[in-house]
Amino acid sequence: MPMNHTPFLAIFLLFLGLLRFDSFPGLEAAPGNLTSIPGSPGNLTSTPGSPGNLTSTPGSLGNLTSTPGSPGNLTSTPGSPGNLTSTPRSPGNLTLTPGSPGNLTSVPGLYVFGDSLVDVGNNNHLLISIARANYARNGVDFPGKKATGRFCNGKNAADFLAEKFGLPLLPPYLSLRDIVTRKRKKNAPVPGVNFASGGAGIFNSTDGKHKQAIPLSQQVNDWLSIQEEIYQLGGPSGAQIHLSKSLFIVVIGSNDLFDFVGSSKLKKNNDPQQYTLAMAVKLKEQLKRIHNSGARKFLILGVAQIGCTPGKRNKKSILHECSEEANMMASLYNEALTKMLQQLKQEIGNTMSYTYFDLFKAIQDIINNPTSYGFADVTSACCGNGKLNGQHPCLPLAKLCPDRSKYLFWDMFGHPTEAAAWTVVDLMLAPNSQYSSPLTLTQLVSS
Repeated sequence: MPMNHTPFLAIFLLFLGLLRFDSFPGLEAAPGNLTSIPGSPGNLTSTPGSPGNLTSTPGSLGNLTSTPGSPGNLTSTPGSPGNLTSTPRSPGNLTLTPGSPGNLTSVPGLYVFGDSLVDVGNNNHLLISIARANYARNGVDFPGKKATGRFCNGKNAADFLAEKFGLPLLPPYLSLRDIVTRKRKKNAPVPGVNFASGGAGIFNSTDGKHKQAIPLSQQVNDWLSIQEEIYQLGGPSGAQIHLSKSLFIVVIGSNDLFDFVGSSKLKKNNDPQQYTLAMAVKLKEQLKRIHNSGARKFLILGVAQIGCTPGKRNKKSILHECSEEANMMASLYNEALTKMLQQLKQEIGNTMSYTYFDLFKAIQDIINNPTSYGFADVTSACCGNGKLNGQHPCLPLAKLCPDRSKYLFWDMFGHPTEAAAWTVVDLMLAPNSQYSSPLTLTQLVSS
């Protein structure tokens, strides 16, 4: 999103690799020509052609602590995030942990795909990228108080999910590979790998021009190399069992939507429904690839209220209203996503199970009832400068809020604080989660 920097400051920060590429005007990359073709209502299809040439058919869019007792019995208690305890399983151990329904430690592995909401440092390893968070004040609350590449003051949702499933924190994929050749530097830890990349999109072209991030299609390519290692380590039988019990998490879409909102070219060539349907089509292709590799259980997150991030709120108004356009795009995409997942389930059948988590509604409820979730500020960024701390990014000399546990947003881009990530994972793991369908996450991992 555009910012008021002098040319010298912008160039200087770019040189240091401190600013995300999407902080600057004119850096949007179009996903290509999106064309609507007639067809049955809601049928999402893709046609071969040049990269980014997508077609869609019109249709309706349609604080956790462990308590004594049975394994997996979770209760919500007020308190600071990060007070989680877990028993990590050693890397390379393909032995499944049997458990009764609801036992979270029955999940042998986590594999995470997505963007900066769940990136744990992949972009640190890119040769040329300014979409990084490996500098202060990021990581101020992470163990060791160091910036690891997480766009957060501490742990993010991927970290908390790993801990709750009794797994070690997942390594970024590129820490295991040579960035140029993608050849193996280290054996993959079987309990999981994180492929997510800050700035990534569903469309390759969301970051196709500037190469600041790893698009979803390449993340899936990287996963396939890990899948080969799992087969080498465990043999066909052990690998198939491991993959069928593991959880595959996908958190992506916000950057594609931000591109549309900020691009007059995209708006000229596509209407909002065409664009969001095409996003769902491309995501479906990648989910099929992951499923064909042996994955059976998926956690798919919708896009949150991206119009209510500090950077998108109206700075000229006393009320600092959310961006209606950005929130509308998020709603359209989430509707297309849920319909696509239903279609994919029908096509694949019983070999696929999934939980769709309505992040839009979850964040909406937190914003509307902040004190119920322990937050005092759900409009400003904890780290930044300007109005709402939402006009400049979280850099080493940026203002830092005094109590990070009371803020929903970490920075102007809407990355959640550690406390917010904790809260979202709490909502995901609630036994009767109102934000999850068709299965709750506990039902999914117990099936």
